[in-house]
Amino acid sequence: MRSRSGKDKALVPDHYEGAINLITARYESFSEGYQQVARFFTQNPNIIALESISAIAAKSNVHPSTLVRFAQNLGYSGFKELQAVFQTRLATAAPGFRERVSVLDAEIAKNAAKGNMGFLRNVVVRDIAALQGLLESVTEEALVQAAELCATAETIYVAGQLRSEPIAELIRYLMTMLQRKVILMNSAGGLSQEVAMTMKMGDVMIAVAFRHYAKEVVAIAEHAVANKVPLVAITDSQLSPLAKGATVLFTVPEEEYTFSRSLAAPMSLVQTLATATAARLHPKSGGDVRIPSVTEIARDQSARFAAPARHARTR
Repeated sequence: MRSRSGKDKALVPDHYEGAINLITARYESFSEGYQQVARFFTQNPNIIALESISAIAAKSNVHPSTLVRFAQNLGYSGFKELQAVFQTRLATAAPGFRERVSVLDAEIAKNAAKGNMGFLRNVVVRDIAALQGLLESVTEEALVQAAELCATAETIYVAGQLRSEPIAELIRYLMTMLQRKVILMNSAGGLSQEVAMTMKMGDVMIAVAFRHYAKEVVAIAEHAVANKVPLVAITDSQLSPLAKGATVLFTVPEEEYTFSRSLAAPMSLVQTLATATAARLHPKSGGDVRIPSVTEIARDQSARFAAPARHARTR
């Protein structure tokens, strides 16, 4: 921690995790403009650490002086000192992280003006960056806890709307393949919140939402927390409305101002969660865990259903 002199002597964090916790704790008291800055800081830590104040201001749609005042509001001497705190995160990241970021940026710039193939290269390069970020943000402890909840819950409730809906659908599919009881709370029929009323102790809720957060998903997640149903949240930052009260929180930072936001990282996270759940359900697999296909399950079910029918015909 760094000490500050002045009328109110305060302590401000000198490491990334502490700074994020400070921003999260102060978020509700910020003005709307500072909340916008806070969201950008928590969702784009690499940009904050590596780029100039002018570039960051342009990407977050504020004036550079706003970033200076935001840092001072937190107790830092200015933007540079707060940026240095974000740079401590890179010091402990995988070797060559800065070089990877530079290479990715160069690749994007090189292909920016090359038509549709340039668009494709841009998407692929940014997906690679997002997946690398996922490796650095997810912990073993979080995966173990989430897998335990999914493996032992009586019912798994899943909610995700708008662009998060494909992620929710994949969760439903994978967990069903693991023969878990799953209820997908989609918006069809307008009964999602009524279905949420059936959640109880012993169940688990998986909620997926990114900016701009689907209000119905947030309401369902809040209902789960209020009724002491464990919440596994997949979202974009600690400032997400899903983060409050989450039993397990997975944050998947993303670029806020791109036209088509990638689903590569959250989809990979969901596949990993399903595999971890399969390993928890089948601890004797020796690490060779696989999820059966629909064809395999249908074939096995046909065999099971056919046996009683043949037995009935021979009576």
